[in-house]
Amino acid sequence: MNLRAAADAVIDAARGGRKGYVCVTGVHGISEARRDPGFRRILNGAFLNTTDGMPLAWLAKYHAGGDVGRVYGPDLMLEVFSRGGGITHFLCGGAEGVADMLKGKMEARFPGVKIVGTHCPPFRAPTPDDERALADAIRAAKPDIVWVGLGTPKQERFMARYLPEWDATVMIGVGAAFDFHTGRLRQAPRWVQRCGMEWLFRLRMEPRRLWRRYLINNPLFLFRITLQLSGIKRYPLEESGGGK
Repeated sequence: MNLRAAADAVIDAARGGRKGYVCVTGVHGISEARRDPGFRRILNGAFLNTTDGMPLAWLAKYHAGGDVGRVYGPDLMLEVFSRGGGITHFLCGGAEGVADMLKGKMEARFPGVKIVGTHCPPFRAPTPDDERALADAIRAAKPDIVWVGLGTPKQERFMARYLPEWDATVMIGVGAAFDFHTGRLRQAPRWVQRCGMEWLFRLRMEPRRLWRRYLINNPLFLFRITLQLSGIKRYPLEESGGGK
């Protein structure tokens, strides 16, 4: 798993009509999956899970070796846009107006790119009318890829719920990529990302929203991975009697 391998898989699926969703999964997603068997089934049902976050990239390289690297949602988005000529895109996520802003940014950055629609879902639970309106927009646009920027675990649940019903091929959850690529949020410098400290940068930028994610999930993940690496505990992909 690395950025190029992930982009190759996404582009091949989009061009080949292979339906599926992609979960860009970091420590937060893994922790949610250990807590919630339903969410774990969503991750296990994905077409592709990527190593979002340096801790997962380091662990994957330790276990598997080879050319393993971080596959970060904002980077995956840029990689697919830069290489996926002819693929059509739909942007779904962000606060009001952000998807339209992102459309303008991406069209300026990648001349000729085909963005066939945008949508900003409400922060409340969608009503049947909301669902119909979005389904109609997707049906009219027939995008190859729907980019979903709702944050974990909301975006993964959203993709698993709607992809089977929509006339779209691939859905990709990219978290804060909408805000990063429109300049609404600052990204951590590359050296901070490479040393695995992006979580601290983001916590400093959004403490009220992210403190629970990082100050509870990160220590819990370290505790669990220590148990796993020492052989004290084993974590099955699916709980007994459950799963897909």
